[in-house]
Order: sequence, then structure tokens, then C-alpha cells
Amino acid sequence: MPRWLAKMGGRMDMLNDDELLAIVDAENRVIGSGARGDIHRRQLRHRSAHILLVNTAGNIFVQRRAEHKDCAPGLWDTSAAGHVDFGESYDAAARRELAEELAVEGVALKPLWDLPARVATGNEFARVYLCRTDIEPEPDAAEIADACWYTRRQLAASIAGDPERYTTVFRDIFTRFNHAESVDV
Repeated sequence: MPRWLAKMGGRMDMLNDDELLAIVDAENRVIGSGARGDIHRRQLRHRSAHILLVNTAGNIFVQRRAEHKDCAPGLWDTSAAGHVDFGESYDAAARRELAEELAVEGVALKPLWDLPARVATGNEFARVYLCRTDIEPEPDAAEIADACWYTRRQLAASIAGDPERYTTVFRDIFTRFNHAESVDV
């Protein structure tokens, strides 16, 4: 049984569409809650956390989303990412997703910036974190189809060569990360 499913006691009924998320306004203030599926169908604003895992060599870990995902199936994405549950902080969501998707725990996370919610990114306010570690991730096969380490240069060339292989939000995150002088990698 996958790690993420075992944590829910094997209850498939708790997956995706029933996940309770915060609904937020244009200023990212919580104005209610709703089921994930309903929020996506109605294109309501909500929150997500994205984590860039970077090792001491400066390589960036990226994952290819599983084909069964309802959003951006089979596309390359940030090291780990996921929705912020209703009543959960961005920081807690980032730690939860890192543990669920990559079995990486007990590491420091540095908040980098927030991306605004927009239609092209699923109306998600995305908080981006940097995690510097040499812990080797253990991708959860139920969530992740493939994963690998890239140098900044390799990743930039791959995205430039075939941008449609990457999620919109990851292209936005990497572009900003790759050009950020304040992010020392």
C-alpha cells in the first residue's frame, strides 16, 4: 500500500475530490471551505505549497506527475507540491507534501515567495519553498511517475526545448528561481 494511502488507514474515499480546502478571495484571505473537486470545477481560488529540493551540488529534484492525476497528468513539476488543507498553514502543508511524496522529513524549509492565483495555474495562490538537503528522496510511485536531479543549466535547456512537458506553475517557479540573485544555489 502506498505511504500516502496507509496514512489515511487505506481509505480511498478520502482521496482528492472530498479533500477539504480553504476557499480564498483575491487577497488570499480565507472566505470559506469546500471539497477539492468542487473548488476545481468552479475554478475557485485556493492555496498550494511547492517545494524545490536542491542538493549541495546545486542540483534540483523534479518529478513527473502520475498519469492518473486530474490536473496536469504526466507533466514534470516541482520536487513536491500539494494543496493546503482547510485550517492548515502553508508551512504544515509543505512539510506534509514533502513527507508524503518524497519521504523527506526533518529538514529546514525556506519560504521564497508567493505566486498569485490565476486561471493558468488553477487559481492557486502558491507559496514556494526551498529545501536544501542531500537526503535522497524516495518518490511515492502512486503519486509520481518518474523523478530525477537536474543542474540548473540542464533544467533550463529542457524547459526551453519543450516547455509543454512541464506544468505552467513549475515553469513560472523555475524561471523566477533561475533568475533570482538572492537565491544562492
